[in-house]
Amino acid sequence: MAGTAFGNAIEFMTRLGVFEVVLPFLLVFTLVFAFLEKTRIFGTEDYRAESDGKMYTISRKNLNSMVAFTMSFFVVASTQLVALINVVISRIVLVVILLFAFMLTMGSLNKQTKEGFFIQGVWKWIFEIVAVLAIVLIFLDALGWLDVILGWLSGSLSSETSMALIMVLVLVGIIAWITWTPKKGGEPANNGN
Repeated sequence: MAGTAFGNAIEFMTRLGVFEVVLPFLLVFTLVFAFLEKTRIFGTEDYRAESDGKMYTISRKNLNSMVAFTMSFFVVASTQLVALINVVISRIVLVVILLFAFMLTMGSLNKQTKEGFFIQGVWKWIFEIVAVLAIVLIFLDALGWLDVILGWLSGSLSSETSMALIMVLVLVGIIAWITWTPKKGGEPANNGN
């Protein structure tokens, strides 16, 4: 990457610690602060606006920001956590790019509506499950647990056991597909309630 102005700038920012200190600090601070603001764990306080005299309920931003600030420093102090964040974020971005590429392809092949293009029905559930599984596998791999789990599975499951497990999963899938009853409008019915 060196040799160009932008490549030299990236190397300079790397030497400054932007990627190992500043960006992880900002990411953790933003996520923790947003979580605390949304959940209002530390409670709320009433505030009277000077402009209109109305009472408003606001979160305790001072407490939320101090907790987020402190947690961010603890994360940045651990080089293992920063390395884990770098690995996980880079791989999640790849999953997002893959999903974007698929959505772009699907959007170009489907009819455009006034609201836009949205994946609905079974496809929506499939993509949500795939995205969640991808994120779980990314975290397991970044923590080093995926190799341990796969090693345990390959050592403990014989070929007959794994084939029996696959057969049971296929049969459960076929039974679920056969007994699926859609409700009016093409959306699946809620069989549980």
